[in-house]
Amino acid sequence: MEAASAMAADCCCAIVTAFIVVLKLEEVAMELYLLRHGIAEDLAPGGRDADRALTAEGKRKLKEVLKVAAAAQLRPTLILSSPYRRAKETAVVAAKALQYEKDILESSQIVPHGRPEDLWEEVRLHRNEPKLLVVSHEPLLGQAMGWLLNAPSLEVDVKKGSLMRIDLESFGARPRGRLKYFLTPRLVV
Repeated sequence: MEAASAMAADCCCAIVTAFIVVLKLEEVAMELYLLRHGIAEDLAPGGRDADRALTAEGKRKLKEVLKVAAAAQLRPTLILSSPYRRAKETAVVAAKALQYEKDILESSQIVPHGRPEDLWEEVRLHRNEPKLLVVSHEPLLGQAMGWLLNAPSLEVDVKKGSLMRIDLESFGARPRGRLKYFLTPRLVV
């Protein structure tokens, strides 16, 4: 009986050790979260695209997605936002939902028609942040997903209020990310 107990303990110890080794192999340099702004007002005649605000429906759907993210323990260490009003308002909603209390930084590199390469450079500038949340727009986010996953021809339709997590292993000239999840409002609302 003692021999069986000792063998079971050794087996259990080996399994725990193997599990820890697997976890260490999966360590990432950064959890990158990409969040598309929520539904915004239509462009007013003579108005500027950058001035469009979130709608009540946009805020409601966004909060539902962020409630799921908060339940999954998403706690960004930095939030980086496009300077467009709808993105800044989205970043404020995200900060509240995800218990983020520091300043939200803005970057003109992550506007709707920005380049994935420039978004990557912004990410690299903040490489010391373990959990970076970037709030931006289409078509940039759809293009950036392909770039970040090392599949530049990949085209992704990122719906308003969608959140995705990409784990990054390093910060070389070309990213090599791994998609961990992609939440859309339709999945959670």
